[in-house]
Amino acid sequence: MNGPLAPLRLAGRPLLDIADVSVTFGNTRVLKNVSFRIMPGEIVGIAGESGSGKSTICRGAMGLLPSTAEVAGEVRFDNRALLGLGEAEWAKLRGRDMAMIFQNPASHLNPLQKVGKQIAQPMIRHLGLSAGEAWERAVRLLEDVGIREPAMRAKSYPHELSGGMKQRVMIAAAISCAPRLLIADEPTTALDVTVQAKILELLKDLNRQRGLAIALISHDLGVLADICSRIIVMRHGQIVEQGEAGQIIDAPQHSYTRLLVDSQPGRKQFKAGWAQTEDQVPLLQVEGLRVLFPAKRDLVDVLRNRKAMPFAALDGVDLAVSAGETVGIVGESGSGKSTLARTIIRQNRPTTGTVKLGGRPIERLAGRELLELRRRVQMVFQNPYDSLNPRMTALETIAEPIWRHGMADRRAALSQALKLLDMVELPSALGERRPRQLSGGQCQRVGIARALALQPQVLIADEITSALDVTTQAQILELLARLRRERSLTLIYISHDLSVVSSFCQRVYVFRSGRIVEQGNAADVLTNPQQAYTQELVASLHRLPGSAVERQNIEG
Repeated sequence: MNGPLAPLRLAGRPLLDIADVSVTFGNTRVLKNVSFRIMPGEIVGIAGESGSGKSTICRGAMGLLPSTAEVAGEVRFDNRALLGLGEAEWAKLRGRDMAMIFQNPASHLNPLQKVGKQIAQPMIRHLGLSAGEAWERAVRLLEDVGIREPAMRAKSYPHELSGGMKQRVMIAAAISCAPRLLIADEPTTALDVTVQAKILELLKDLNRQRGLAIALISHDLGVLADICSRIIVMRHGQIVEQGEAGQIIDAPQHSYTRLLVDSQPGRKQFKAGWAQTEDQVPLLQVEGLRVLFPAKRDLVDVLRNRKAMPFAALDGVDLAVSAGETVGIVGESGSGKSTLARTIIRQNRPTTGTVKLGGRPIERLAGRELLELRRRVQMVFQNPYDSLNPRMTALETIAEPIWRHGMADRRAALSQALKLLDMVELPSALGERRPRQLSGGQCQRVGIARALALQPQVLIADEITSALDVTTQAQILELLARLRRERSLTLIYISHDLSVVSSFCQRVYVFRSGRIVEQGNAADVLTNPQQAYTQELVASLHRLPGSAVERQNIEG
């Protein structure tokens, strides 16, 4: 970590001046007397949990709040009052002088329009360029943001690009008219660590080369500490602390800031409660596993009657997990992590190789034996809103597998579900709520309770904390650590967050392109990686001082 960038110019008039701003929706006051400044050329971080008001204040500064919002206070950009501007005046300002990039690029790019055209449009509108000139500049901007073969990629539609490439397209569109302020709302939250590092390095370069002022919204203090000169901490619609990045991280004054710092991935170790013996027989074995998916044929393949080569999602994977162990599976998107999980629970069929549970190959199981496998191995998914039935209450969701597997009738299953709610530390009153009425962390706890309802031996957690705030993430990991100790659970923890894996798992397997490139003790692999790819992953981490991995380095 190179440390935060120093602001280019802090003297003189602020570029963005937010003074005593409050925002109310109906009877709910979501922002309360928020005040801060961003100077020309400065990078300022805004931290806090979901619902703290981070995005609301920045959308308010951009004039993007819905008409139902009541806004009080003052927002000035380059000493120009913004509140009360008409839509025509906002349209001249947005994109030209101030721009915003969003957390989910897929929902903010037009799926029916080539990305080159989407980058070109602001330049045609604000700079008066012709369509041809704007297209040429769009291609150059794609190259500037690090997209290879920019002329070809400019002709692509969003669905043809990876998440990291779509985020770069959004950045290219945002900087196309050389704005003076860029607001980046959680731009790297769902990205792999290597892609995240590249996006952050790109933002640093734009700051250095163009003097671009940036407001970076994130719940990851490791990211903010690396790139920002100052950090603003928000909670419940208020600023609880703000100051120089080093002071906020090293000597936080407010109790909530201290909680945020302590909750960062890798800041604490979780009790393992497990020790391997030499003669221990693996509970789960994967041997020579190969999973091929048929490739899609394009028009040329069809016209030439040519078969497309199948894609190897997993290629010769061998691993073993002992009872009561927690094993981390890490790697970038597309490395085969989730394919492995789905193969273990029999959602995918292996092309070659075998998966054994308790010494028995699972591909041979059928009928009651297959049902027993589904009971013994359970999975919790990344997005709880997508994996829970929106029509069911939390209690019904947890109880359903109990009665479906014939372990109890419906009334008894609901009674057991109440106990499971308590086990995952959710109030019984939330049992009557449906997923849309719960927070992300609460939904994830319901998903864990549902998975535990059948008393499994193995729990597979697939990126279950990647979209959660750091405090919620820490609570979920504490919960899993406790359940592991109390139930002797065997955990397979899939993640791209190496800091979490280093503090939570005993062993780790590093995947790349469907193969295992490195494996071993988690602390050893993630502090002293031997393979170039693992070294690249570790080097991309943004850790706070005092992380578990950093302490391991010091102690070693």
